[in-house]
Amino acid sequence: MLILAPDGSVVVAAEGDPLHVPIVYLGEAVPEPLPLSLVEPVATDKGIAGAKLAIGDNNTTGQFLKQEFELIEKIVPEGGDLKTAAAGLSDAGQTLIVADLAAPRLRELANLPEMRNAIILNIRAEDDELRTSECKPNVFHVIPSRAMKADALGQWLVRKQWMRWVLIYGVNEPDKAFAEAIRRAAKRYRAEIVEERAYEFKAGSRRTDTGEQQVREQMTLLTQRLPEHDVLIVADESEVFGDYLPYRNWDARPVVGTSGLVPTSWHRSQEQWGGTQLQRRFTRASNRWMLERDYAAWEAVRTIGEAVTRTSSGDPAALRDYIISDSFELAAFKGKPLTFRKWDQQLRQPILLATPLMLVSVSPQEEFLHQRTPLDSLGHDEPDSTCRLNQ
Repeated sequence: MLILAPDGSVVVAAEGDPLHVPIVYLGEAVPEPLPLSLVEPVATDKGIAGAKLAIGDNNTTGQFLKQEFELIEKIVPEGGDLKTAAAGLSDAGQTLIVADLAAPRLRELANLPEMRNAIILNIRAEDDELRTSECKPNVFHVIPSRAMKADALGQWLVRKQWMRWVLIYGVNEPDKAFAEAIRRAAKRYRAEIVEERAYEFKAGSRRTDTGEQQVREQMTLLTQRLPEHDVLIVADESEVFGDYLPYRNWDARPVVGTSGLVPTSWHRSQEQWGGTQLQRRFTRASNRWMLERDYAAWEAVRTIGEAVTRTSSGDPAALRDYIISDSFELAAFKGKPLTFRKWDQQLRQPILLATPLMLVSVSPQEEFLHQRTPLDSLGHDEPDSTCRLNQ
């Protein structure tokens, strides 16, 4: 019997005993900051909700192909023993891992002997070093890197001819890392960062102890007496102060970066290329909007599902070979099929540029071409990386 796969192609139904494919969602119980705004709901199932939706998608096709996909959720305590967790997964033959881990813990997991032959799909760590100098053959990066996001934003600013940038960044390490990605984008696109300023958050209750007058005064003082500029770029991945900047900055300039106009792999306003269908299915299942980590988890689980469908195998080695091959494509509501870069195993994908309620543009912008694919104009291209996987 012939059936349609999720991407619209035709596959042949299988006969015989079903193939059981366990996929592990591995996370760490690390507290996340509450949104600054009381209007924004608090998602307690960020990431895992997208994985659950994708498991259902995998099993929709799998029921015809005699393939059964199971999602296993494993959360270690904060600072918990990853080695013990990895040993348990390896002993159980569970080596297809969706990793919701920060970069240090992801490195630790990937370096464990028990994970040497696993497939680890990174849905959280955006650190550029993982794609340029610390690549691991068992790690595939589904979440975009900071450089990809900064380049996506930079291309839009260049298209608008907003070439004079002010950069304001927080003092936490993720904030500094995104600020460095912005500096790289400015150099790449010949924009000028006319001034940089750091903002250090003073401890208190982020949601109730702000005070409108105090916030207004702080943001005004932070942005006074700046050189002539076209746009204010904020690097506040820690979500401490960035959302206070729009309309409170001293000069009448747009705010972009981690607040205002934001580069992201997914946004609730995305409705092109069938995106509305995915949004509605997710909302029905989870009673909230799909967030970026939900989408990354959905992509990760669907990547495994697509590879299993095409290879009729659950063997990690066979799946890895297919995922990195020229035959692999993932239909992901982005207008074009997604593929993995061979040298660093980063998933190529368009980056959305969105305000809180509206999609503004999608990068790469039309003017930015590449000899391989325009998607490789985002982030570190092969010559920029010392990684040489799959060669």
